[in-house]
Amino acid sequence: MLEIYNTLKRDKELFVSENNSKRISLFVCGPTVYDDAHIGHGRTYISFDLIKSYLEFIGYSVFYLENITDIDDKIINRAKEKNVYYKSLARFYEKRFKKDMELLNVNSINLYPRATEHMDKIFDQIEGLINKGFAYETEDGIYFEVAKFPDFGKLSNQNLDKLNSHRIDVSSTKKDSKDFALWKKTNKKPYFKSKWGNGRPGWHIEDTAITDEYFGPQYDIHGGGLDLIFPHHEAEIAQMESFSGKKPLVKYWMHSGFLNVDGIKMSKSLGNFITIRKLLEDWDPMVFRLFVLSTHYRSPIDFSEKSLIQPSKNLKRLKFTVENLTEFKNQLKELKNNTYPNSGDGDNLDISGCLKEDIDFELLKRLAKVEEEFFKNMNDDFNTSRALAVILNFTKVINNFVDDKKILLNGIEKIPYEELKIPFEFACRSLKFLKEFERIFKLNLFVKDIESDNNLSENLLDILLDTRSKLREEKNYELSDYIRDQINELDIEIEDD
Repeated sequence: MLEIYNTLKRDKELFVSENNSKRISLFVCGPTVYDDAHIGHGRTYISFDLIKSYLEFIGYSVFYLENITDIDDKIINRAKEKNVYYKSLARFYEKRFKKDMELLNVNSINLYPRATEHMDKIFDQIEGLINKGFAYETEDGIYFEVAKFPDFGKLSNQNLDKLNSHRIDVSSTKKDSKDFALWKKTNKKPYFKSKWGNGRPGWHIEDTAITDEYFGPQYDIHGGGLDLIFPHHEAEIAQMESFSGKKPLVKYWMHSGFLNVDGIKMSKSLGNFITIRKLLEDWDPMVFRLFVLSTHYRSPIDFSEKSLIQPSKNLKRLKFTVENLTEFKNQLKELKNNTYPNSGDGDNLDISGCLKEDIDFELLKRLAKVEEEFFKNMNDDFNTSRALAVILNFTKVINNFVDDKKILLNGIEKIPYEELKIPFEFACRSLKFLKEFERIFKLNLFVKDIESDNNLSENLLDILLDTRSKLREEKNYELSDYIRDQINELDIEIEDD
């Protein structure tokens, strides 16, 4: 049974979805798109990508929502610096962010809703909070009155009376320094028109407007970095629970730990700010993904160039194990077909379906225990660190067995058929397990070499171009033009003479 650490309860809890359903709603705070994503973003989004993958592996259907903050002072200021329209700058960095995520195999997000495309929902929530007495208007904005929500501070475990030192929004017009902005009035472009005057939404209101739009007032999981607990996630709880009158907003709050660089918080001013793009100039994206997953998602993680060396070695070992096992399985299949072509078990000797019979073999029992230990750790709040250690330790056993058997088989012209079954079954079940591991961790272990893929693509393109030429010779211009247009869609320009 899966247990998840709930930040709100400060303890692990047995995971039971809202309404005990197999359908899960997962929301993770997305980026403010004014610059390239950094490796801290990478740490958080890789972690939640894996969490979704595992939930789906164990049978849940997960809708993963991640917002895009595309209106913010940082975006506006950067657009002014570059002398471009704010929306153009936001779209530019949004596109680059999604490309970075794609390279890291963070590809499980179902929807990236933008803040600026949900203004009507934002207005509805602000108006509702005013009408219910939780918000008030001043000359410079609309503010949520924290004193009206006694539970404020329950997520971060802070006492409301002691929060005066935390100035959430600086404004002399507020009733209390703890009150936070829902709407910031301004006549400086860009702005949006509202019944309260021109302005822009507060940071916190966009998230609850978006989740209410797609999930309703209550949902299963909300994720993000530890730095978002206060004030951002506290503000979300206050807004939505006050607006809807329903508690809790979220059943499970999950937060990923901090990523530091050489033991120091990452900062542009310190010169240790590393973007994902910069990192991937020198490193395989899967090395960084494995680096992140080698640490439990809630634990702090310290990055340095040296810290990627071991994950790089581990990735090579995992890939070698897959290749070694695959080669061994194929060798056994070939040996069986050559030596016993009429044995009648040909359909069984394939990884798509391991042998149906029970085989009493110590190594198979050990594999079963490894699988059990792996899933036990994954069910313990997604403990990828321990689960990965189980896999890496067993790769030594796998490779030692395979190498020993290869030496034995290479020196034998004929081997009793029954003796082929045991090593084949071990290779088959081990590969099946590694495919399950790959489905969860997504490290490209079964992906062919890029150069080989490129060669295949070039060969297929040559075939298509040759086919087009023959069609044109036969004056079949309709089909030839169709092929040309389809190839052009792939950004490969073809022009006819």
